[in-house]
Amino acid sequence: MEKAIKEAKKGVKKGDSPFGACIAKNGKIIAVGHSTVLSGKNATNHAEINAIRKACKKLKSHKLKGCIIYSTTEPCPMCFSAIHWAEMKEIVFGTTIEDVKKLGFHELTIKAETMKKKGKSGVRIKSGHMRKECIELLEFWKKHGGKTY
Repeated sequence: MEKAIKEAKKGVKKGDSPFGACIAKNGKIIAVGHSTVLSGKNATNHAEINAIRKACKKLKSHKLKGCIIYSTTEPCPMCFSAIHWAEMKEIVFGTTIEDVKKLGFHELTIKAETMKKKGKSGVRIKSGHMRKECIELLEFWKKHGGKTY
């Protein structure tokens, strides 16, 4: 999660939103990514999607079996779906969709647990990991004149 937070801060300093993701396999970091929705002018450039693209390229596979994704905020339905389709093992996140919706982000308030249950996904979910540090990331973003999408 520390790498995801650090990556998110890099994005914030470039004018992007406060989201970061890190993918690991067998304790080794495979890829990191931050949101580039604003700078890339592309609604699909979420941190998780950017990290998944990098991990797939590095592992030369569309499947990321055995990988864990650390995300500073709970994955949205698009990101959860990509994580599921990549057959990742686990999602670990800090803040929730509700936390960022309160900041003005245009979120669908469909919880990862709901997606897992309704979709019968095998991905494990751990919420609230390093929540304090992820809340501090949101404060960092606000201090840097953060923009929502």
